[in-house]
Amino acid sequence: MDGTETMPKKWFVLRVQSGKEDTIKRNLEKRVKAAGLEEEIGRVLVPTETVAEIRRGKRTERKRKKFPGYIFVEMEADEKNQVTEQSWFLIRETPGIGDFVGPASRPSPMSEREVDKMLGEEEKADVTPAVPIGFKVGDSVKIKEGPFENFDGIIDEVYPNKGTVKVIVTIFGRGTPVELEYWQVESN
Repeated sequence: MDGTETMPKKWFVLRVQSGKEDTIKRNLEKRVKAAGLEEEIGRVLVPTETVAEIRRGKRTERKRKKFPGYIFVEMEADEKNQVTEQSWFLIRETPGIGDFVGPASRPSPMSEREVDKMLGEEEKADVTPAVPIGFKVGDSVKIKEGPFENFDGIIDEVYPNKGTVKVIVTIFGRGTPVELEYWQVESN
């Protein structure tokens, strides 16, 4: 190759030190820029997902790595899935990177289906996740915590994005709606 032609880019998987994926990603990106290989080595991803949890009565969200110990690199490869020697050595000599995933430590690109799934899920990761709530409208429940502890009620509405349920509780002979965290009620 004379250096002016560009090969199509394919996605490859790299084994890296678990827990250091983000640091290794930043270091690899700096090394690619310093070596002037931005044309050959494109995006570097550490796929994450947003996980919703309820802790101490508060809904929290945190990012979790989907594939701990791996990062994904988009880079040029010829029809035999060979990457340039310069790119291969730059990646292999980056601290924290173990090797390419593939037979005999040779780069093996991801299939189109795997790439579409990974990239599609990365784009969806910005959507606020819903907390899985095991109740549905009409369920009979008992309140197990809070000012209405030991009261019985009926689920009127479920709010998975907030992690809450609206329960109709009978107080002084009248149905009163009470919004509670999903963990404050149990099936009756």
